[in-house]
Amino acid sequence: MLHLLLAAPQSGDGGGLLMTLLPLILIFAVFWFFIIRPQKKREQEREDMISALNKGDKVVTAGGIHGEVTQIDDDSLLLKVDNNTKLRVQKSAISSGPQVDEAKEKAE
Repeated sequence: MLHLLLAAPQSGDGGGLLMTLLPLILIFAVFWFFIIRPQKKREQEREDMISALNKGDKVVTAGGIHGEVTQIDDDSLLLKVDNNTKLRVQKSAISSGPQVDEAKEKAE
């Protein structure tokens, strides 16, 4: 069996390594452009949205609670969810921020 391995044709050119690594490079490029890059972009947009929150903005938490921002601290928000009900939540729990009315946007 050792004779069969020794008799196997050897590639004499240096392109063998490139052809071996090319599929791995292409797979990484596909993952980068279709998975990693869009995820980073969405995360940056979410961070920008959270940092731009103001008092009076209506938000939705990751748990589905709708409320109005009444106080903003370093890492938390105070949400008014009903007339006499306020909740303190982490900023990271906010899943969607203020909804801009299309009518307001067109008017400006």
